[in-house]
Amino acid sequence: MTVTREAHRDQPHRVFRDRREAGRVLAGLLGAYRGREGVVVLGLARGGIPVAWEVAAALGVPLDAFIVRKLGAPGHDEFAMGALASGGRVVLNDDVVRALGVTPQQLRDIAEREGRELLRREATYRRGRPPLELAGKTVILVDDGLATGSSMLAAVSALREMDPGELVIAVPAAPESTCREFAGLVDDVVCATMPTPFHAVGESFWDFSQVSDDEVRDLLATPTTGFATARIRLAETPAEVIARTAVDAPAGVPPHEALDEVIGDARIVLIGESTHGTREFYEARAEITKWLIEEKGFCAVAAEADWPDAYRVNRYVRGEGTDGSADEALSGFERFPGWMWRNTAVRDFVGWLRAHNAAQRGGGHRATGFYGLDLYSLHRSMREVVTYLENVDPAAAQRARHRYACFDHASADDGQAYGFAAAFGAGLSCERQAVEQLVEMQRSMLDYVRRDGMSAEDEHFYAQQNAQTVRDAEVYYRAMFGGRVSSWNLRDRHMAHTLEALLAHLDRHGDQAPARIVVWAHNSHVGDARATEVGADGQLTLGQLARQTWGEQVRLIGFTTHSGSVTAASEWGGPAERKVVRPALNGSVEELFHEVGTPEFLISPLISRAAAEPLDAVRLGRAIGVIYVPATERQSHYYHVRPRDQFDAIIHIDRTTALEPLEVTSMWVAGETPETYPSGL
Repeated sequence: MTVTREAHRDQPHRVFRDRREAGRVLAGLLGAYRGREGVVVLGLARGGIPVAWEVAAALGVPLDAFIVRKLGAPGHDEFAMGALASGGRVVLNDDVVRALGVTPQQLRDIAEREGRELLRREATYRRGRPPLELAGKTVILVDDGLATGSSMLAAVSALREMDPGELVIAVPAAPESTCREFAGLVDDVVCATMPTPFHAVGESFWDFSQVSDDEVRDLLATPTTGFATARIRLAETPAEVIARTAVDAPAGVPPHEALDEVIGDARIVLIGESTHGTREFYEARAEITKWLIEEKGFCAVAAEADWPDAYRVNRYVRGEGTDGSADEALSGFERFPGWMWRNTAVRDFVGWLRAHNAAQRGGGHRATGFYGLDLYSLHRSMREVVTYLENVDPAAAQRARHRYACFDHASADDGQAYGFAAAFGAGLSCERQAVEQLVEMQRSMLDYVRRDGMSAEDEHFYAQQNAQTVRDAEVYYRAMFGGRVSSWNLRDRHMAHTLEALLAHLDRHGDQAPARIVVWAHNSHVGDARATEVGADGQLTLGQLARQTWGEQVRLIGFTTHSGSVTAASEWGGPAERKVVRPALNGSVEELFHEVGTPEFLISPLISRAAAEPLDAVRLGRAIGVIYVPATERQSHYYHVRPRDQFDAIIHIDRTTALEPLEVTSMWVAGETPETYPSGL
C-alpha cells in the first residue's frame, strides 16, 4: 500500500528558512528508514542536492545526484513540454507537444542539447566517481519541491529501469494533487507541506536562491556516512534534548519555581489549550491561575468567552448579583458550544474564586474578576446596553432602543443571519447605528460617573464594553460574508482591545500595584501568529498583538497532547460528543513530545537555553476547536508552526481525557468506540 504523509492548509506560506532546514525536516519524517540496510538517497540536481544531503547525513546512507533536464518548448524555454533524466530516459507531455505543433526534428534537437548539458553536469558533479548501484536498493528520491512534477516523473521513469527494490519520493513542498498522483506510482511519498492554493515551490522558503554547480559538487564530495557525519546521528535527537531540559509537570502543573522562572514579572499571562474540550488542560490551567492569583497578585481572568455571559460570572465571584451557585452563574453560557464554559472544571474554579474573594474582603485586597473577551454576543450585548441605560438615563435608553431596532430584521439569536443579510443586500446594514450608540456611551460615561460616583463605574464600564462589542460584532458578522477583511483578525483585534480596556480599567480602580491578568484561550489565539504558516498570509492572533503592545510584560503558554479523548461536536451547533483523539501525526510537535517518553512536562527556553534548538524547527501543530473531524484531520486540524517563537513555554500532557459538560447527554456518555486506522491515511 502506498502511503502519503503530508500537511495541508488553505493559504500559501513560507515554512522553511532554506533548503538545508527543509532537508532536516524531511529527515525527521523519514525516520522509519534510519538503520535499514540498502538505503540510498538521490538528490535531483541542482536544487534537490542541499535538501538530499541533510536527509542522507541524518540517515547515515550514501548520497548521489540524479540529473533531470527540462525540455523547453521551441521559442519558450521556460515552458516544459517534457524532461530528460540520467540514463537517457525522456518523458513527454503529449498534449503540449501536439498543441504547440512540435516536430520530431525539433524534439531531437532539444533533447540532444539538453543531453549534452546533462552529461556535462554528471561529469562535473561526480569528478570521476561512478554512480551508485541502485538495483534492489531502497531509493529515496529528493527534490526541493514539486510543481507540475514533470522532472520528478522523468526521474521515476528512468529509475524504474534500474530495478530498485523500493522507490520513495520526499519533498518539502508540493501541491496536494501532485503528491496524490505520485502516491500511485511509487512505494512511499513524503510531502512535508502542501500549500493550497499552490503557486510556486519558492513560496515555502524564506531563502530560495539558486544552487550553484560548485555547491552541488562540494556537497556530493562531503561524506554522509561514516565518522564524518556520525556526529549528526550520534548527537542527541530533538526528543533526547527535550527529555534532558524538560521539567516534570504532574497533571500538567509545573513546580512553582519553574512557573516563576517562566513568568517572572509579566503583567499578562496567556494560557492556551490545543482543544476546547480536554479536562486536563482546563484543570491544569485553573491550578496555575490559582497560584498566579495567590502568589503573584493577578486580579483578573479574561477568557475566550462572551462579555455579558462572563460578566454574570464576574458578579458572582465578587459576591454580587443574584446567582446562588457557580452552576447558576454559568447558566448564561447558552450559545453553542455550551460545554466550553459550562463544565465541571470551570464550575469548580468559579466556586474557588468566589471563596478566595470572600476571604480577602476587609484585608485591603481587590477582588479577582472574571471577564469575557469575545464578540459573538451581538443581541445579548444590545439588551444589556438598553437595560443599563433604563436605570441611569431613560431618555438615552430610548435612543439606544431606537438605534438597535435596526437589527430587528435578523434573528435575535443569530448574528450570522444579520451578517449574511447585510453583506448581500437582503437587509439593512446597521453599522452607523452601532457606531452612534458607542460614541454616545463614551461621551456620557464621565457624566454618569460624576453623578453616580466611582463605586458605580464597574457597571458603567460593563455597559460601555457591551456597546463596543455590538459595534465590533456588527463589523465581524458582515466580514464573515463580505470577503473584504479577515473576520479572524477582527475577532482577535477585538479581544486585544478588550484586554487593553480591561487592564486600564483595573489599573484605575485597584490598589497602587499595576493590574495583572490571566488570559484563557485556545492555542490558535494565544500563540504568536508570526511563528505559524497562517501569519504569512496576514493572520493576526491575540498573543501576537499582546506581545506587540506590552513586549516583555507578556508570557504565552501553550498546551499539547498526543492522544486520548476530547469533548467536541461533529458540526457547528451539534451536540457535545466524547471523541477519540487520534495519535499525533509524524512530523508534528505532539509526536515529538510523545517520543520524549515523559507523561507530563514543561519545556521552555526561558528555563533551559538548550531547549531552543529542538523547538526552533518547523513542525506540524494540532488545533482541535469545538469541532473535531478525524476523517480530515490533516486538512482540518494541523498547520505548520515554529514552537520556539509561537510560545514562551509549552506544557505537554501525553494522554488526555474529555472535558465533562455540566449537562451530560447520552451521546457524550456513550462516547466513541476507539478505532485502529492506518497512520498514514
